[in-house]
Amino acid sequence: MKKRNFKAPSGETISFTELGFGTAPIGNLYRAVDPEDAQKTLEAAWKAGIRYFDTAPLYGLGLSETRLNRFLFGKKRKDYVLSTKVGRLLDICPPQERTGIGKFFDTPSRKERFDYTYDGFMRSIEFSLERLGVDSIDIIFVHDVDVFTHKSEAARDAHVKTLMSSGYKALVKLREQKVIKAFGAGINEWQVAETLTRAGDFDIFLLAGRYTLLEQEALQSFLPLCEERGVGIVLGGPYNSGILATGPKPGAWYDYDPAPKHILERVAKIEAVCKRHKVKLPEAALRFPLHHSQVVSVIPGGVSAKEVALNAKTMGVKLPKALWKELKAEGLLRKDAPVPR
Repeated sequence: MKKRNFKAPSGETISFTELGFGTAPIGNLYRAVDPEDAQKTLEAAWKAGIRYFDTAPLYGLGLSETRLNRFLFGKKRKDYVLSTKVGRLLDICPPQERTGIGKFFDTPSRKERFDYTYDGFMRSIEFSLERLGVDSIDIIFVHDVDVFTHKSEAARDAHVKTLMSSGYKALVKLREQKVIKAFGAGINEWQVAETLTRAGDFDIFLLAGRYTLLEQEALQSFLPLCEERGVGIVLGGPYNSGILATGPKPGAWYDYDPAPKHILERVAKIEAVCKRHKVKLPEAALRFPLHHSQVVSVIPGGVSAKEVALNAKTMGVKLPKALWKELKAEGLLRKDAPVPR
């Protein structure tokens, strides 16, 4: 598995594998995963050469972190990169009040409480270290400080204000003390990532689904700003919730919902170009974001050992340069999207 060395604005160098592993699926997202199956999935990722693992307290309400604990036990800390998130504390609650009913299954009875303060971040990291069973975490992402999660610009802006006036100070302190190597935010919208980049000294963002074969609006201003400041991007959701993996089939998912007609039609056109070059749609989707200089890793979902092996195989396929040229000529990629020449 190829690696990319990222020198953060903080001066720390972090070595990412181009393909990372996002742990939401093994946190029982959308369906319960047997503990042994989760372990086998993680083992398959390691066997494939994946050495970057991203998690969060939200994923399975602590479950993904505790499953990583079992998997990482005994492995040398220097052999892998680990990121988790802050912004939510998990409070014990009655089972019927737990967060994520119908989304996460067979999880501990915990209710999320958003907390973007200094003390909240410090507590969250302490809890994550215990659940993960490690002595250090490489990257801390502020989780979901966006409209998608908080439902309005006013609510988002209030949380951003708290983050910058309080929680941000905790992250800077931990980075200065070498407790963490870098920090940023894990969010669904590039616009708020740009706001944070202009407001503070952020190293790296985990951007979910907003720079893909289907969407490149982040090239308008955010990604050029990242180039200017040396900010890295981990690209989550390279399949845009599934449609770039399954193709425009009936019931295909886009951005966590059934894909609308215009998205189905656009993906059908992209897939047609791929077929003319004997390329599978997922192969183009997984490789495309990595052509941008600031993208250090992509993390598609993998809920089984078979899916992880397939992602690794897909990542290894070499694609013809003519594919990207035709996608641009057909207006299916932005003209300024970086691709091989």
